[in-house]
Amino acid sequence: MLFDRKNLTNSELTGIYQSLLYPRLIEEKMLLLLRQGKISKWFSGIGQEAIAVGATLALHQDEWIMPLHRNLGVFTTRNMPLHKLFMQWQGNKEGYSKGRERSFHFGSREHHVCGMISHLGPQLAIADGVALAYKLREEKKVSLAFTGEGGTSEGDFHEALNVAAVWNLPVIFIIENNGYGLSTPTNEQYKCESLVERARGYGIDGIRIDGNNILSVLDTIKGVRDFCIEYQKPYLIECTTFRMRGHEEASGTKYVPKHLFDIWEKKDPIKNFETYLLSEAVLTETGIEAIRTELKQKIESELQLANAAKPMVVDTEEELEDVFAESLAVSRESSVRVIDNSGLSFASRLTTHDLRLVDAVKEGLHQSMQKHSNLILMGQDIAKYGGAFKITEGFVTEFGKERVRNTPICESAIVGAALGLSLEGYKGLMEMQFADFATVGFNQIVNNLAKIHYRWGQQADVVIRMPTGGGVGAGPFHSQSNEAWFTKVPGLKVVYPSSPMDAKGLLIAAINDPNPVLYFEHKALYRSVSGDVPEEYYEIEIGKARHVRSGDEISIITYGAGVHWAEDYASEHPEISIDILDLRTLTPLDYHAIREAVKRTGRVLLLHEDTLIGGIGGEIAAWIAEHCFSLLDAPVMRCGSLETPIPFNTELEQNFMAKARLGDYVQKLMNY
Repeated sequence: MLFDRKNLTNSELTGIYQSLLYPRLIEEKMLLLLRQGKISKWFSGIGQEAIAVGATLALHQDEWIMPLHRNLGVFTTRNMPLHKLFMQWQGNKEGYSKGRERSFHFGSREHHVCGMISHLGPQLAIADGVALAYKLREEKKVSLAFTGEGGTSEGDFHEALNVAAVWNLPVIFIIENNGYGLSTPTNEQYKCESLVERARGYGIDGIRIDGNNILSVLDTIKGVRDFCIEYQKPYLIECTTFRMRGHEEASGTKYVPKHLFDIWEKKDPIKNFETYLLSEAVLTETGIEAIRTELKQKIESELQLANAAKPMVVDTEEELEDVFAESLAVSRESSVRVIDNSGLSFASRLTTHDLRLVDAVKEGLHQSMQKHSNLILMGQDIAKYGGAFKITEGFVTEFGKERVRNTPICESAIVGAALGLSLEGYKGLMEMQFADFATVGFNQIVNNLAKIHYRWGQQADVVIRMPTGGGVGAGPFHSQSNEAWFTKVPGLKVVYPSSPMDAKGLLIAAINDPNPVLYFEHKALYRSVSGDVPEEYYEIEIGKARHVRSGDEISIITYGAGVHWAEDYASEHPEISIDILDLRTLTPLDYHAIREAVKRTGRVLLLHEDTLIGGIGGEIAAWIAEHCFSLLDAPVMRCGSLETPIPFNTELEQNFMAKARLGDYVQKLMNY
């Protein structure tokens, strides 16, 4: 192995050696602790240290890195306190995730390290978002994300590289090619000669290097960093290396031919660098031994600190509170008006104008863009074209292409990029062209956005607009009601306005909220519903239902188009005293308002456009049965759409809709 020190001093070479050796010695200690049963799992990076250490040394301390589970060298080189890392690995509350995450599935804002999730690919798009933030602020910085050769088979790899290339983002993608994705060798993973060949397919540059040569890694990434900053472009680096232990310790290495271990043992990054330093008289055998002794003593000392940590004390209230980041009390911000749930007493003092729901959404978004200079809009065709529903028409002229960004058809990458923007203090709003398309961004939404604050305290200041619902004859893939999919996921807020006033106020509230919010807007209501909307910038509080109509015989609890179905039915049947509650927010639910609705009539019908099984109505019905049973005069009933995909033919669609059976359910409940 050839080393080129270039202009590095003896002191710098010694520092590099210490950075390289430190994670190896920690790992050796971790393997001992694993055998002693003091930790439960370990993913070893022995033999691959040069990549993580070299990459981290090449970057500035305030540049974000997205590591994987074999990149201990990132954490140690960023000088994260080892005793706290030990506590993290032991599942102690004083670790980086309060005992909520395993091994390297955590991050630290202080150290600009963003924790991975098990799905391997999504962190690449987060690096895109961070790099976009740097680019928007014209900062001379890069972000860097790791993946393995197995991770390059995932769609997230393609999407992240494609977005980075199209948007000219200063981001470095590193592939650690260690020969095996768990037990699958590279010849069963891809057919190209080298993974770096893929760079050309995205119109970016790439290079393949020896990942076990610390000086080569360091020098290459330093040069690539300069390139990315100067030319504002991404870069792909494939680092060849080898995993000397199992994917994780329990899996073993029986599937690896023995001769490969013999070959790669001779390429060990630490042994070879030691030999080089001795040959250059940078260090002596005595000096090397002194460094090893000092580092081992430090490891033992840090482990003792970790072992002295207090035992876990479970606090259920804290667990629940940490799911969401704390929202700013908008009442403290004089420029934000809050319309409360006591009707429109506050709103009546505002200047109103008549708007369709689609125009109310547009006005709320426009005022938010004026209010927040750090709000970035992203979506397919949202710039000059104005989006599929023309809500952002004209925005690009006023706010520019940097803030109103057309995206490739890469839903997963754009959700991830929105999260990356959030790491750097931006607000990301993505228009999912149709709510149906959330399926291809599902992993990012439910595993990255939703869980990141609970996992390590990082907020995800992201809103995803979700045009949804039927009634427009658009068929099975443009008309689904999929809001209930997300109400199951702790960490997501789900709002669903039915009126223009709520559409504007809830959108503003969603953008102001530091947590991920899925904002559902019904396509059939866009231009069919209108009403008075305050011209001012105001919020409707998330988590508060709206009492639409008072009655004492039957309560219809609903949201979205269901509110209008219920109002129409009540108007057509004045002989029935119908009470209507519009949930407005599906997560978190307004349980107080639900209870009051039950109390007012004793008869409850839950109505939603979603299909019955798995719909939010089932959860509410169960809650009412458990908490409001004594208030009921009849069983709680649910009216949902047919258990079929939503059809295209308008007559079939009308029959599919819950509205077609609303009258039957009302009469059944009244006759009970």
